[in-house]
Amino acid sequence: MTGAEREDRLAIADLVQNWAVWRDAGDWERFRTVWHDDGWMMATWFQGPAADFIRVTQEGWAKGVSILHFLGGISIDLAGSRAIAQTKMTISQRAPVQGIACDVVCTGRFYDFLEKRAGRWGVVIRQPIYEKDRLDPVAPGRAPELDAAKLAALPEGYRHLAYIQEEIGYRVKRDMPGLKGEAVAALYRRGAAWLKGEAVTPQMFLG
Repeated sequence: MTGAEREDRLAIADLVQNWAVWRDAGDWERFRTVWHDDGWMMATWFQGPAADFIRVTQEGWAKGVSILHFLGGISIDLAGSRAIAQTKMTISQRAPVQGIACDVVCTGRFYDFLEKRAGRWGVVIRQPIYEKDRLDPVAPGRAPELDAAKLAALPEGYRHLAYIQEEIGYRVKRDMPGLKGEAVAALYRRGAAWLKGEAVTPQMFLG
């Protein structure tokens, strides 16, 4: 590994960590700096430009929406001025279900398409991979009765997260990539194409 490659890897890892810390802290101005101007966010409850993602996240904050992130290990594939970063993560959201405060924890990976432009790395597309989740009441002894049919109709990797998000009024995308299956296989193909210098656009993720 050359010194330049090591510096790029450190810069990317720093960017990924800053994304989670600055977003969860509400440090919006610094949070903007992790994205390129054409950056795009794909999430269960939102798919669109980073600037709009920041705006609606701020609006959610004002309404009391509570979503936090915790990061684990990171793997970086580097190809010149492009990179793919996969970062182990959990998404934790607290919201009422039938009037009972509940926590959902979803385990997965952030799959980031990154590019170095004018000497600066930034996120071009972030696509989370949703592997498994669970829902727990905050107060022991009080649990909501979930609609079993509704829960079963939601994607396995994020069904409890989707359930709680739709309970508070969001419309959840049903075909996000999980641990296995065609959606995640297609994501890996796009990642390989990105590293080869081929065009990868947000519209490819909106099918």
